Amino acid sequence: MMKPLLDLAAPEGANVSAIARIAGYDWAAILSELDSFGCAVLPKLLSLEECRRISALYPDESHFRSHVIMARHGFGKGEYRYFKYPLPDLLSGVRTALYPHLAGLADQWNERMGIEQRYPDTHAAFLDQCHRAGQTRPTPLLLQYIPGDFNCLHQDLYGDLVFPIQVAILLSEPGADFTGGEFCMTEQRPRAQSRVEVVPLRHGDAVAFAVHNRPVEGTRGSYRVNLRHGVSRVHSGMRHTVGIIFHDAK
Repeated sequence: MMKPLLDLAAPEGANVSAIARIAGYDWAAILSELDSFGCAVLPKLLSLEECRRISALYPDESHFRSHVIMARHGFGKGEYRYFKYPLPDLLSGVRTALYPHLAGLADQWNERMGIEQRYPDTHAAFLDQCHRAGQTRPTPLLLQYIPGDFNCLHQDLYGDLVFPIQVAILLSEPGADFTGGEFCMTEQRPRAQSRVEVVPLRHGDAVAFAVHNRPVEGTRGSYRVNLRHGVSRVHSGMRHTVGIIFHDAK
């Protein structure tokens, strides 16, 4: 069993626990599914207690740099808050520990799509690249939905430097805390109908998915497909999700 992340505010403990837990996954299988379908589930990344403690941060504005009401911008219906630096230690540890497992596939995708960008081995080094490019604002966010809320299909880009994979962690339990509110993706292939993926998640489960584009093998080599993600309408209750985006924003 993977060791739980015990403390949102433990400077070293959360990072160590995050690395140990994340290292325990079958990354060959996860990356194969991510490469084949554009998304993959990491079950039970966070415990129920950790999910509740992160969700409970939402009303406390001291943790966040901005508050977005989605309907004002045509993004859907619901709201979210972007965390400010320093991130809560639990989230910082998860973000730091996930990145190296995904960077190799990110490099492979860019090579197959003819994109020159390659990614350093550590997240700290990649953030340094972002900050030198003027992308200095943190992008991890906490989302809140109530009945009738939804998130339109979109892409989280934020600047010229984009890490092509991101992670969302469901903090609420379907059927108990809320109903509806499924995580959805669409994939548009050239000269073809869009493919839809609905990803079933339980509380604490994470989904890693393509931010923007990914390569698909065809009869004449790789070609690029375009992906968007969103959340279907919540029917009852309250749904919280934390989004882990690896590039920072301008």
